[in-house]
Amino acid sequence: MKGQRFIASLLVLITVLSTTAFNNPLVGRYYRSVGHHAVDSTGQDATLTDTTTKTLATDSIMEADSTTAMMSETDSLLLNLDSLKAIFDREHGIQSPTTSGATQWNDSIAAVEDSISRSRRKSALDAPVMYEAKDSMTFFMDTKNAFLYGQANVKYQNIELTSENIRMNMDSSTVYAMYGLDSIGNKYGTPVFKEGGDEYKSETMSYNFDTKKGFITNIYTAQQEGFLTSEESKKGADGEYYLRGGTYTTCDEEHPHFYIRMSRAKVRPGKNVFSGPAWLVVEDVPLPLAIPFAYFPITSTYSSGFIMPTYGDEFSRGFYLRDGGYYFAISDYMDLKVTGEIFTKGSWGIGTQTTYKKRYKYSGNFYFNYQVTKEGEKNMPDYSVTKNFKVQWSHRTDPKASPNSSFSASVNFATQSYEKKNLSSLYNPTSYSQSTRTSSVSYSHNFTKIGLSMSSSFNISQNMRDSTIALQLPSLSLSLSKFYPFKRKHAVGKERWYEKISLRYTGTLSNSINTKEDRLLKSSLIKDWKNGMKHSIPVSASFNILKYINVTPSLNYSERWYTNKIMQAWDVDKQKVTRDTIYGFNRVFDYNLSLSANTKLYGMYKPSPKVFGKKLQMVRHVFSPSVSFTYAPDFGEDRWGYWKSYTKTDEEGNVSLVRYSPYTGALYGVPSAGKTGSFSFDISNNIEAKIKDRNDSIKKISIIDELGASLSYNMAAKRQPWSNLNTRLRLKWGKATFNMNATFMTYAYEFDQKGNVVVGNRTEWSYGRWGRFQGMSKNLSYTFNNQSFRKFKESIMRLFGHGKDLEDEDIDITEDEDDPNDLETNIDDPNKKPLKEGGSDDGLDADGYMKFQMPWSFSISYGITMAEDRSKDINIKTMRYPYSFTQNLNFSGNLKLSSNWNCNFASGWDFNAKKISMTTVNISRDMHCFNISCGLVFGLFTSYHISLRANASTLTDALKYDKKSSYSSTIQWY
Repeated sequence: MKGQRFIASLLVLITVLSTTAFNNPLVGRYYRSVGHHAVDSTGQDATLTDTTTKTLATDSIMEADSTTAMMSETDSLLLNLDSLKAIFDREHGIQSPTTSGATQWNDSIAAVEDSISRSRRKSALDAPVMYEAKDSMTFFMDTKNAFLYGQANVKYQNIELTSENIRMNMDSSTVYAMYGLDSIGNKYGTPVFKEGGDEYKSETMSYNFDTKKGFITNIYTAQQEGFLTSEESKKGADGEYYLRGGTYTTCDEEHPHFYIRMSRAKVRPGKNVFSGPAWLVVEDVPLPLAIPFAYFPITSTYSSGFIMPTYGDEFSRGFYLRDGGYYFAISDYMDLKVTGEIFTKGSWGIGTQTTYKKRYKYSGNFYFNYQVTKEGEKNMPDYSVTKNFKVQWSHRTDPKASPNSSFSASVNFATQSYEKKNLSSLYNPTSYSQSTRTSSVSYSHNFTKIGLSMSSSFNISQNMRDSTIALQLPSLSLSLSKFYPFKRKHAVGKERWYEKISLRYTGTLSNSINTKEDRLLKSSLIKDWKNGMKHSIPVSASFNILKYINVTPSLNYSERWYTNKIMQAWDVDKQKVTRDTIYGFNRVFDYNLSLSANTKLYGMYKPSPKVFGKKLQMVRHVFSPSVSFTYAPDFGEDRWGYWKSYTKTDEEGNVSLVRYSPYTGALYGVPSAGKTGSFSFDISNNIEAKIKDRNDSIKKISIIDELGASLSYNMAAKRQPWSNLNTRLRLKWGKATFNMNATFMTYAYEFDQKGNVVVGNRTEWSYGRWGRFQGMSKNLSYTFNNQSFRKFKESIMRLFGHGKDLEDEDIDITEDEDDPNDLETNIDDPNKKPLKEGGSDDGLDADGYMKFQMPWSFSISYGITMAEDRSKDINIKTMRYPYSFTQNLNFSGNLKLSSNWNCNFASGWDFNAKKISMTTVNISRDMHCFNISCGLVFGLFTSYHISLRANASTLTDALKYDKKSSYSSTIQWY
């Protein structure tokens, strides 16, 4: 019996030991499956049963559960072994130990306890490592290595590594990634390493998740506009990369057109690149352009930095460095750029430029440049020092910020010789030849509750030819909107006639001066500046007579306030006029009464379809006549005091009475002398037509937008009561508008007693002639392009009802992209016209080649001025002076020779010199990563400018070549 019990106990012990040895985690296993795995802090692997990717939190919980289950199973096994041992000891009289707990029976059980104790050890990693593979995974637990095959992927925190083959060491937390080879030996599935927003492609890569360091071969990464490659790279723990045999380029081609070869470099992702000795390589050919070190900013954040200067040589000023300085990133709303220039012969300059913007508030920019130009040699007659400056300021407020107020500025001021001394203007004829500069700063505010608006402005006009400045500082205007003072708040019954009376008010205050540039700061505010204030109060009403005639009576009152007046007298001894300025408050007013009547007459005409076609439906003519009467008293009478007179006695004793106004030349003028009682006549015509378009819908077009004339007769005038006849014509055809105004003089020329030609009292009509044409001034401009002639042909044919005769290629069919009924279907459009034989709707011709297209545009502008030339003799028979013509012709265009070639030109014809005027030609070529341009100027300012520079903003100031002509040798200033 004892022997049987002993044998049974031994069998149980062998079974337990076999089970424990089989479940020992130190024994290697082999898996071939597709799934997701997690490596815990001890290097143990837990295979997930489902194929769904788990989150890191879920995987951590599963690892904890598996560890707890393993410990519970081991404790239960040890308790069973303890109970068997206790029975065996009691049967053989062996005393049990006093200590409690499980007893170590063999090495396998000790190994289990060791594995449990190791599982409680703290890990060097802060989070689990997730890994997966599409093909298979192989684990060797004796070496703690895992092999992942087929699109393997490893993730740890914000780091992700993807490669065809990956080897992992679970103890050292290192991975090694390598490409795969296909059947013919080509590489595929190269490693791709992602950390945050940065991505790096390589050939092989080793990485340690614990130290965050790695070694990479043949790395390739994009940093902002640049691309970095290297033969060997080391990754530091702080994210920096150390390269050996690296290149930097902004060309995005797989085989770049150019690159900068760097011996060694340090890359701080998203910040910058520092390099040792580097040289330029173009089309794999090293160029003898080397630098001892290089720095490439690649930051994506708003930051400050240095601005690379441009260099060159100018004959009269020497070698120079220009436009170099520093850029200050002050805030998200404002920046500042400070640049300077220096010449070897002493000239220098400094400039500042700032741009500011706050969304829904305001935006603008400011520019200031100061230059000191030294030309010639010291102590020589041609030595000169010139100081110039230029100020530009643009500002506007957003209407959303304050709907009732606005502030805007447009300032462009420069000293007279600034553009002549500035190198940037030498190759910009438009800037140099600009004769007038205007600037203005204005502020306005509306008081909506009372209907009052206030505006103030500062205006300056600068003539660059003679340095004349016209300045207004300030100009204030107050305006009260129309209101009806007699209208009842609660109207009952019909509107009374006096309730239609309206009243307005406008007041302006101004202070201005017209002087030379060098005298502006020396001028006297009282003696040299003109100032004054004007008040205007119009009172009017509107009534209907006979339903169709609109009658408007009105009273216009104007009052002017001046601070001085100039009295005149004749000095007999000196035989000249003496002027005495008297300062004080002076009030000058005038008024006039007027009554006007107008109406509109409509006429309709149905064109004959046989003559004009079926497209033209109806023609409408609108005739708008108006007549008005104006009365004003004679403000030249002595009782008003606005006009004075003095007696003039010349050397021969002739006595004459001279009339003058003490307010002549004042800011707002002076009331006119003489009574006014004039009738004014005005007529206006408008002709429009309705036609059917291609969709048979009615469309209105304008034939004559306006054709009108005006004439007046002054009953109070003692001579020449008729005014001149003023005519006007306006045509609107499509997007083109034509305006012309012409004046026909009423009274004819005649000879006075001395034989001089004067305007007499007889009208041209009394001689049987039409009014004398005074002349005109007109500018015409039009732009032609590829589609101009086709559209013109189509419009003419459709106007006369021949739209069916148009060929398919003449019709521009445009589809409405926003049509909700335009659904994708395999049914052909029944309205779509068939293509011609050999044609294609994919841009190919009958031979299968791309259709030839060369986009171009040509703009032409013609201006003509016609006026009487009174410097020549008059024709005695017709009593007319000959006319002189002033013409100018300008044209410009653009020609896109190919997708990369572009040409712009501008020129004209000088009718006085009878030759081509100043011509500019600009040719540019886009070479993918570089751009080359050539600017040529022919004529008075002959010059050239060739520029070759990189397209990327990070290298455009470093990789560039500029060649400019020297103005001293090729340009003459007149």
